[in-house]
Parts: sequence; C-alpha cells; structure tokens
Amino acid sequence: MNVRIIAEMLKIALSAILNNKLRSFLTVLGNIIAVASIIALVSLIQGVNNEVTDAIVTEVGADAFMVDRRGLMLSEEDTERARNNPTITLDDADSIRRFAKSVTAVMAEAEQKGEVRFLERVLESVSIHGVSREFDRFSSYNVEQGRLMTSLEVNRRHHVVVLGRDTAIRLFGEIDPIDRRIKVQGVPFRVVGVSPPKGSIFGESQDEFAIVPLGTFRRLFGSRPDLQLRVQPSNPNTIETAIGETTVALRIARRLKATADDNFGIFTSDTILNIYDQATTGIFSLLIGVVGLALVVSGIVIMNIMLMAVSERTHEIGLRKALGARRQDILWQMLFEAVVLSVLGGLIGVSLGAAAAIGFDRFAPIPASVHTWSILLAITMTAVIGLFFGIYPAARAASLDPIDALGRGN
Repeated sequence: MNVRIIAEMLKIALSAILNNKLRSFLTVLGNIIAVASIIALVSLIQGVNNEVTDAIVTEVGADAFMVDRRGLMLSEEDTERARNNPTITLDDADSIRRFAKSVTAVMAEAEQKGEVRFLERVLESVSIHGVSREFDRFSSYNVEQGRLMTSLEVNRRHHVVVLGRDTAIRLFGEIDPIDRRIKVQGVPFRVVGVSPPKGSIFGESQDEFAIVPLGTFRRLFGSRPDLQLRVQPSNPNTIETAIGETTVALRIARRLKATADDNFGIFTSDTILNIYDQATTGIFSLLIGVVGLALVVSGIVIMNIMLMAVSERTHEIGLRKALGARRQDILWQMLFEAVVLSVLGGLIGVSLGAAAAIGFDRFAPIPASVHTWSILLAITMTAVIGLFFGIYPAARAASLDPIDALGRGN
C-alpha cells in the first residue's frame, strides 16, 4: 500500500468524520474520557513517585543506611515485637565504628518539634535536628549561605544553628540571617548557615527546620532523646557488607544470643522505595484496569456506529464495487476510518489529560509529570481499539454484493 493510496483513504475517512461531526464526537467521547484519564492518572502517579523517591533518597541518602529503634514496621506483629526494643544510644554508634570495618562514618541524630524566634517573629512546630560531629560527611547536609557547623562546635556544644531555607525566609525576610541571633526553645543561638531548598511533598515544605549540635539538642529536649544512626559505607558498592557488619556489631554490643531476634532496625532508601512500590503497584494496576475497561466500552460503541455507517453507505459501497473496487479495498477503507476516528479521540484525550496534569502540578499541591511514553501508549491503545473493533464492520462492508448494495441504496 503506497503513500498515495494511504493519503486518499485518510482524505475519505476525514471527510466521512467531518460530514457527521456530532455523531463522530459522541462516538469517540468514551475514547476521549478514557485517554484523558490515562494521561492524567499516569502523570500524577509518576509525579508523586518522582517526588517521593527524591524525598526518600534525600532524607536517607543513596549511599547510606539508617539504624533506629524499630525499623520499618509492616504489620501488627512487627510493631508488637519492636515495642520493647531499647533506644539507640551513642554507645551503639561507638560499637559500629569499632567493629564495622567497611563503615567510614556514623552520625547520631535526633528530632523534635520546637519554637524558633527572631525578635517578634515566632515560628512554632519547627523541626529541630540534633546531629553529631560526623554530620558533614553526609551529602544531605550542606549550605547555600554561610557555612556548616564545625566538628569543634558540635563537640563543644556551641549554640550555633543551620536553618532550613523556608525557616530563614520566614524569620528574616530580606535580612541576611548569617551571624544573627535567634532563640530556639527560648535559648539564644547564632545562625551560621542556611541550607539549600529541598522543595515540598504534597504541598508540605521540607525546608522548615533548624540543625543544632546533638549535645546542645539534649540540653533543650532532655538527655535521652530517641536517636537514629546514619551510617555511611566506605564504598557504596559494599553497602550490604556494611549492613552485615553493623548488624553483628550491634548484636555484640547488646549481648544478643544467637537465637534472639535483632532488637533494632536497619533500612536503606531502597528498602523504603521497594515497600512504596509494592503499595502503589496494586493501586496503579487497578486504575489502569478501570480505564482499560472504559476503552473497551468505547471500542464497542465505535463498532456499533461503524455498523450503522455501513448501513447508511450501502449505496456508496455498491457503487465503488461496481466501479472496480476490490473487497480488500473496501475492507481497508472501513478499517482506516475506524482507526482514524479512534485515534482522533485519543489525541483529544491526550490534550485534555496533559492539560489536567499540568494544571494539577501548577495550581494544586499534587506533583504531576507528563511522560512521552504515556502519550505514545495512549495513542497506540486507541489505534489498536479502533483496529480491533473496526474489523467486523469492515468485513460486513467488504462482503456486500454490489448489485444488492445498489438496489438497497435506491
């Protein structure tokens, strides 16, 4: 089939569609809704996935892992088992440093909500982070203004603080915050740095925080905070080895018997992402299944309308056959019209779905990301639907006897 024949069939198909604009629109309305839903849903899911992935990797670190009291709890049994676990301590951190040879840095950290004040400006429920001296070894801690706290400042429990960007803006506005005095939980601190923006998740800022030395944090919130340990392997490729050595080090330090379960939790960013993927895959599949069913219903509508079109164009088909059109010519023409009609609906649906996704991303606290593959998939699906459900009407048209068709047309 050469280009000239395809162009001619396209011209005839578009002419037939434009001659019945309202019917054509109603025919592909299901396609439009289904494809718009596919594009919008996939864009929203991809946008949420990207944002959650970035947040998890930023928080935990792609080349580090976390040790905490409970770990990731996926069931009531996990919760019950971890209920009596002892808290993580600085002695645990020392044990990891001593016994885990493939570990290059161990940082202890704690977090509490607290009040931050500058003159008359008061921010409540700011996330206050206390960190040990190794914090500057981890890539998630850096600054865009000023500097990080020094190891000496952390060790000597100086009253210095690094602010999240949003916290700095809300406290100081256009004023340069570096070396300004603020109060954290009523205690004076000197601002030494401001972190670069991390963005937001579902409209909630990730830049509302203040970082202080862990020793100073313990003075503010009590001497036995609930600690987490962030552990960095000497080589990212040996993270599993480092996790194994860390597990052994903690079991030795806690004098656990060989048959006893771990009374601590270890997880990486990949662990959290795998759990998230498992939780969302089912939802994603269900939504796509519902939309796919809508496309099938739309295909049935297209088939019925094409059957009606064959009945209305019986005289035309008979005349074309009388003038020499072959059975396969009629078959291909009717199939081409079904595919063109379905794809046009798909293109309109793609436009509406992409516009909806962009609108959500811009005006709502829901991230969206329109991917080329989802557009190609949606258009391909509509073409396949049009082809599949156009076969029967096309075969009916191609099998018409030219004499009977001309007689019925009259």
